[in-house]
Amino acid sequence: MTFVQRSVREGATRPANDNDSHTHTPEVSSVLDLIPSADDDKVADLVRRTERLGIIVVIAMAIFLVLAPVVYFALSYGI
Repeated sequence: MTFVQRSVREGATRPANDNDSHTHTPEVSSVLDLIPSADDDKVADLVRRTERLGIIVVIAMAIFLVLAPVVYFALSYGI
């Protein structure tokens, strides 16, 4: 077996899925930044309401998963 030495090129040590390219301009980091949005408050409010609804759904599911077996055993044994 022989050892083959390879030369390392500039940027060859970065991972292949590196999404942070060095060609970004500091003013515009995304195409979405170019779209003017006056509805940021509406979007933030919608996200807050959706998050609250998700939390309520998770809590309701947890309560149901605890109470369903209790109700089943109570009805099946006639308590």
